Amino acid sequence: MPDQPTGGVPIELRKVTKSYPGVDEPAVHELDLNIPAGEIVVLLGPSGCGKTTTMRMINRLIEPTSGDIVIGGENSRDIDPDRLRRHIGYVIQQAGLFPHMTVAANIGQVPKMLGWDKARVAERVDELLTLVGLEPELYRDTYPRRLSGGQQQRVGVARALAADPPVLLMDEPFGALDPISRERMQDELLSLQEELAKTIVFVTHDVDEALKIGDHIAIMQRPGHIEQYATPAEILTNPASDYVEQFLGGGSSMRLLRLTKVGDIETDQVPYTTEDADARELLAEVESDGRGYALVLDGMRRPLRWVGQAELEGLSGPVGTAGDPVTGFISARMTLQDALESLLNADTEVVPVVGRRRAYTGSLSLTTVQNAIAAIKTHERERRQRRGEGTR
Repeated sequence: MPDQPTGGVPIELRKVTKSYPGVDEPAVHELDLNIPAGEIVVLLGPSGCGKTTTMRMINRLIEPTSGDIVIGGENSRDIDPDRLRRHIGYVIQQAGLFPHMTVAANIGQVPKMLGWDKARVAERVDELLTLVGLEPELYRDTYPRRLSGGQQQRVGVARALAADPPVLLMDEPFGALDPISRERMQDELLSLQEELAKTIVFVTHDVDEALKIGDHIAIMQRPGHIEQYATPAEILTNPASDYVEQFLGGGSSMRLLRLTKVGDIETDQVPYTTEDADARELLAEVESDGRGYALVLDGMRRPLRWVGQAELEGLSGPVGTAGDPVTGFISARMTLQDALESLLNADTEVVPVVGRRRAYTGSLSLTTVQNAIAAIKTHERERRQRRGEGTR
């Protein structure tokens, strides 16, 4: 098995149309969409707008009437449908597990079809159960009927990831879960994506879910076209049309505060270095910065320790193991609301922000969050004034 998981690949839909005989209006009409590699792109819209049809055309469960779908530089029409689907993970509502198969058999189905030997399949099953938070010893021989809805969805995600596909399609996967389980699964999906960086196409009709998990959101309208395709922050602050604004509903300001991601704001930039850096040079940088500390990273840019000016003054040569361990970090995918709670419970005034594979991207403090919230409110107030809504 590879040391590193397969990353995502770009997907491009070019003038894709799906029409059905005897129906005047196409289900999808000349749809153009560029999906970047390694991102979560959400197809959002009401029933009948073509979002599920669009998703199913990507893995050819539905054949396009016209247009092209290019996956990783290869036209899907040129790929055998069975081979295509075996390299695209697919997660549906209520998991869709085979009830007569154990959890292990469900997860190992595609690798077995691909000719993996038993030992490799068993290793992959245990790896994925651990990845989705299910203890292999407790769950590998269990049948789906003995699992809760949330556990079944975890197994469904594990099954979709079994052959390490670059693309994952998720068709309202959490729609049947209770609110607490649904939020937990959303958080787990975001956590998994930090590690795996797959290209994920996610269908939902839930605005809050789309805003929370999407790197980009395509808001769709009948007959199967995209009304706006942008980041969550862009959609909330600059709706492209009255349709988008009405679909989002009221309370956009509160959604901005609750759903704006840390990665969407400007973070602090504190001095940082590696263990083999010269302590004297770092001391000069810390003194110039004025905050009195720096962050030490490992070879993969993951935060290791905070080192203070006083500790650096007593060092010559490499920084080495000086400093105190980093006790927590904030994900760039975390919302400002969650980040604020983390900061209030942190041991330090500043907390590192990490992106994919926990690589350092910046730092966050209460002041940074307060400034971001103020900027968001100002932007929203100006938007309402431009639309003639006025302010109170």
